[in-house]
Amino acid sequence: MSDEKLLNIALDSAKKAGVEVMKYYRDKSFTAELKEDESPVTSADIAANDILMDCLQTLTPNIPIISEEVGALPLAQREGWDKYWLLDPIDGTGEFIMGSGDFAVNVALVENGWPSIGVIHAPDHHLTYYAQNNLGAFKECNLQNNNSSHQIHVAEYQASRPIKVAISKRQRIELMGQYLNQEFDFDHVALGSCSLKNCLIAEGGADCYLRIGVTGEWDTGASQCILEQAGGTILDSEFKPLSYNKRESLVNPDFVSLGNQNIPWQQVIKAHRKVYS
Repeated sequence: MSDEKLLNIALDSAKKAGVEVMKYYRDKSFTAELKEDESPVTSADIAANDILMDCLQTLTPNIPIISEEVGALPLAQREGWDKYWLLDPIDGTGEFIMGSGDFAVNVALVENGWPSIGVIHAPDHHLTYYAQNNLGAFKECNLQNNNSSHQIHVAEYQASRPIKVAISKRQRIELMGQYLNQEFDFDHVALGSCSLKNCLIAEGGADCYLRIGVTGEWDTGASQCILEQAGGTILDSEFKPLSYNKRESLVNPDFVSLGNQNIPWQQVIKAHRKVYS
């Protein structure tokens, strides 16, 4: 199956899941509970997962799937996969529950240990970000009377301007100060959802995002591809590459999402060690 067809399948699947998510979101008909890791999950997450799994298993029956809402097989059974789908049915479930609109359906295709296709569909914002290796990264507006798509790039950098740091809407800015070199000037841009903050960097609206705390590989897979194709990258907190499907656990280490590579990031951000097994 061609890369173009796989990208279209990822796009169509994410948008179908987004339609279902919005039914729950508009009429507040969802139920919510806490998972074992104390992160929230709703009936909308499960419904979106069901649609994604059905679409992908039907259209690409030979490609295995890892989803946040299903979990993964033991490493011994999946480490030989050369290609698999990596899903986060709703990234930003907390934002979904609170009604901010800052949530997205994430679909990634991982090939040979690295995301090669990424789709992030934010249905309440009528936006879809997508990328494919060697194709570039794109932002699509899905308004009823205005469907448009254009290529996106990380922001240009001049040393005289402040570095824009993407933060969560409820994140205490002072907590980020311990990781940032105060010899540089910073502005802060607040936005919910890990993947949407990474897309903000990819389209030039921010320069970096520091994620301190537990995330899964499904939180970074799609946006890793989008950000890299836009000229940025995601690294762990020691500036080493993330890994996909290499460990028993799918929990990420702390990571930093970075835009323009001309910014001296290892001077701007203080590396620290916190790695999950």
